[in-house]
Amino acid sequence: MTRNPKRAAGETPLVEMDDVSISFGGIKAVDHVSVDLYPGEVVGLLGHNGAGKSTLIKMLSGAYQKETGEIRVNGQTVDIQNPRDARALNIETIYQTLALADNLDAASNLFLGRELVTPLGLVDDSAMEAECRKIMGRLNPNFQKFNEPVSALSGGQRQSVAIARAVYFNAKVLIMDEPTAALGPHETQMVAELIQQLKADGIGIFLIDHDVHAVMELCDRASVMKNGELVGTVEIDDVTDDDLLSMIILGKKPGEEAA
Repeated sequence: MTRNPKRAAGETPLVEMDDVSISFGGIKAVDHVSVDLYPGEVVGLLGHNGAGKSTLIKMLSGAYQKETGEIRVNGQTVDIQNPRDARALNIETIYQTLALADNLDAASNLFLGRELVTPLGLVDDSAMEAECRKIMGRLNPNFQKFNEPVSALSGGQRQSVAIARAVYFNAKVLIMDEPTAALGPHETQMVAELIQQLKADGIGIFLIDHDVHAVMELCDRASVMKNGELVGTVEIDDVTDDDLLSMIILGKKPGEEAA
């Protein structure tokens, strides 16, 4: 995998989370963690349940508010108080549950809460389907089930709809929570191809995952957390599966003594 040339050239990161912390009940869920993300890059966030990776990313998505540290978007310090603030900064989150309305079709899900309307104020189904066909044609040209409820779609097709919704509304930073969990090999490959397309479009992705193999396949870098702290961030080119497992289990970077 070729390293991100924009990062190598010193371009400003899309996102920098610098020394951020948050506590719950006096316990540090995230303890002075720093991570960053560049355009066209996928950074994997790894760690056991309770390691703090989801909590870290929820401070970026607006679900939680950081207690210390700084968040910068395109080099500018920002204050993210809620998910609306995150979306205004072109940060979108795709949770594992996908948050799709199962009884609606792809176009209705794409515009859910942001429907296109006719001059008379009626929902413009034809315009929404046309826009849905455009974005799906770019992301997943094989997608054809535009008139079926998403409950009838496969896991990979549902991911396509959720990703299309984020991209259509101009996401520059995409947070993906275990996008290949419970998918078969074919569906996993479909999602991998979607991620490659997003990278080519310059979108930066934080990929939360438990699967070391998926991170090795899809990511440019990996940041590993343990007990709320950052073990380290490594280039995927420079590590093996076993190196990442050691970071997750032992809390050490390659060549370091166990924490």
